Amino acid sequence: MPVSSSPPLKRRLALGSLTFLVLAAGLFALYTWGVLNWAYSSGERAGYVQKFSHKGWVCKTWEGELAMVAMPGTLAEKFPFTVHDEAVAARINASLGKRVALVYEQHVGLPNSCFGETPYFITGVRLVE
Repeated sequence: MPVSSSPPLKRRLALGSLTFLVLAAGLFALYTWGVLNWAYSSGERAGYVQKFSHKGWVCKTWEGELAMVAMPGTLAEKFPFTVHDEAVAARINASLGKRVALVYEQHVGLPNSCFGETPYFITGVRLVE
């Protein structure tokens, strides 16, 4: 009777598939970690926070909009932003209605919207007199 080589082949295919899935998940996690820890750009934007709310079904983030007015009588440019830090969100809530400067980092290439609706993450806020 011939010996079947089917079980070892199935076992090798299953092990190969599992190895591929673990490697793919590891690469995805490494990519996500890199994108979140490396800022494409950073800076400050000044203006008045006109929208600020806690949003999301599963991943709750603070989403807002800063109205930047260059000169009186001109249209305001809108700067959408995301806040992850609750302390920064509390400081923004306390400064609503006042002119503020938001310190941000831009993270390009985030894999999904669970990290926020915008690539601009606010890391600090200060009042502008």
